[in-house]
Amino acid sequence: MKRVGEVVRIAQHLAVVRAPDADHVDIGTPVVDENLDDLGRVVDVFGPIERPYLAVTTDDDVHLPALVGSALYAR
Repeated sequence: MKRVGEVVRIAQHLAVVRAPDADHVDIGTPVVDENLDDLGRVVDVFGPIERPYLAVTTDDDVHLPALVGSALYAR
């Protein structure tokens, strides 16, 4: 599993994830939490090239505020 990054905030029903470095996952990549529970998919990449942000749309049953501070991983 590859670490996608850490959820830093919630904006417009999306989890905003800070990538650990410039080598980020692609748009459309499924993401999971540390328990391998499916959370959603990457829908956008934005911000600085060296350490971009990823917008992740989550499944309907995911409680977004609980994700802040959590690490997400690529399936």
